[in-house]
Amino acid sequence: MPTWTSDELNRIAKADELEMVSLRRDGTLRGPVPIWVVRDGDDLYVRSFRGTDGGWWRAARASHEGHIRSGGVYKNVTLVEVADSETNDRLDTAYRTKYGRFGGAYVNPMVAARSTTLRLVPR
Repeated sequence: MPTWTSDELNRIAKADELEMVSLRRDGTLRGPVPIWVVRDGDDLYVRSFRGTDGGWWRAARASHEGHIRSGGVYKNVTLVEVADSETNDRLDTAYRTKYGRFGGAYVNPMVAARSTTLRLVPR
């Protein structure tokens, strides 16, 4: 299974946003959506600010495929749903740490959106 390089992990983790392009059910690409991304070890994760109502997330969950752009990295990814509470606890902390400067109005919905956590796996 492909893995992220150290350079890719560092560049994406340092960027404030990631552009996600997910596939619609008919296989066409949705427009890019800026989303927040956090790193946990050698993995990258995203969540939907709008929770399960997020259009990009619903499309990503249906296809489990997408394309990302962030920090100069362009990559096709497989999107893996994450329900593990220990991982989600670490990601809550990662979101608060990385994005806390934006305030609770933005960070709290990301922490509350645990059910939308997706791990980005490079293809």
